[in-house]
Amino acid sequence: MTNLAFVFPGQGSQEVGMLQDAREACADLFAEASSVLGYDLWDLVENGPEDQLNQTEFTQPALLTASVALFRLAQARGLPSPDVVAGHSLGEYSALVAADVLQFADAVMLVQKRGQFMQTAVPVGEGGMAAVLGLDDEQVREVCAAASQGETVQAVNYNAPGQVVIAGNNAAIERAIAGCKEAGARRAMALSVSAPFHSELMKPAAEEMARVLNEVSFAKPNIIVIQNVDAAVHDDPEEIRENLVKQMYSAVLWTDTVLKMKQIGVETLVECGPGKVLTGLTKRIEKSITGHSINSGASIETVYEALGNE
Repeated sequence: MTNLAFVFPGQGSQEVGMLQDAREACADLFAEASSVLGYDLWDLVENGPEDQLNQTEFTQPALLTASVALFRLAQARGLPSPDVVAGHSLGEYSALVAADVLQFADAVMLVQKRGQFMQTAVPVGEGGMAAVLGLDDEQVREVCAAASQGETVQAVNYNAPGQVVIAGNNAAIERAIAGCKEAGARRAMALSVSAPFHSELMKPAAEEMARVLNEVSFAKPNIIVIQNVDAAVHDDPEEIRENLVKQMYSAVLWTDTVLKMKQIGVETLVECGPGKVLTGLTKRIEKSITGHSINSGASIETVYEALGNE
């Protein structure tokens, strides 16, 4: 049986003060991350400033470290080990650490570089993202095709039925927002992000990332890993590495990822990391999967007790 999945969130789940109730328990892991990064990561997470924490090169190591810390604390408490792991965008690196594909220190270095490459691939002010609610996937793709007009705008996060994120050049996004509203979208709004993540505009960043990824050792996963780019199971280290490159300029197929979990027998999903975005999306994608969130030290005990009763 493969009935338990752990999933890990991506950017947007961070906040100043996260993990305060687990400070001592995760101090060693944050110290390890800080030694890789060259600055005090815990100080940034605990005290901010918020605008710095929200810059992608700082957000990515902070979320990775927080998610892995919560995962390891949950395992130490005696929660069952997952049968399946996956992560949303950045969260895929946390999943690969959980599956022993990547060493934690390597993952910290990689996501720091990933954030830097993503931020510099497109000049600030030239690209962005928008959320579209209430249209089906094909409608969003059709609107984007009509709105591109020689620029880039495309669907990049298929988060749940009727919830799609688009990314690209700012002018094209504005046209797509208007087009989505005309097509009957319940909401279509620009997001407060600094780059068009997962769009083809990220290909220069992906080329840089490929070089860095090739310097790191990848091991065969010890549990099932589902990756973003195709919502499929991968266990070959070289395929996993290549998919991390493709992930930077490809859509995150989160709806299909959760449906794949259902197909292979997942009945319970535990989101491990700040916030509870993925838990909420799971309810919209597949109601038969029971979702739990480990987003603080206290929540570990709550989930431990809940899993014991399932």
